[in-house]
Amino acid sequence: MSMPNASESYQAAGELLRALAAPLRIAVVTELAAGPRCVHELVDAIGAPQPLVSQHLRVLKGAGVVRGQRRGREIAYSLADQHVAHIVADAVSHAREPEPIDRDATEPAVAAGEGS
Repeated sequence: MSMPNASESYQAAGELLRALAAPLRIAVVTELAAGPRCVHELVDAIGAPQPLVSQHLRVLKGAGVVRGQRRGREIAYSLADQHVAHIVADAVSHAREPEPIDRDATEPAVAAGEGS
């Protein structure tokens, strides 16, 4: 199997990010980072209706983010690998950080050549 070139890698990364571009899918990935879950467990944890959770799981499965394994009458969903869990955790952590102070907006502009 050959290594993808930069363009193919960017394309694949874009498709992954599109698959993660919904808050509910981010919540699903966050829940699955703790271990496999059935749909009803995800519904309980996230608080979204079952049909909506199932729809988002289909998108994530189609993108190769999650996989399902039959457990009797149910399917336990898990992350295909932990890379996506790290991406989502970092994005959520970043979103929770306070916004940095915009120094340009609070400090007077320095004219070109001043102070040199």
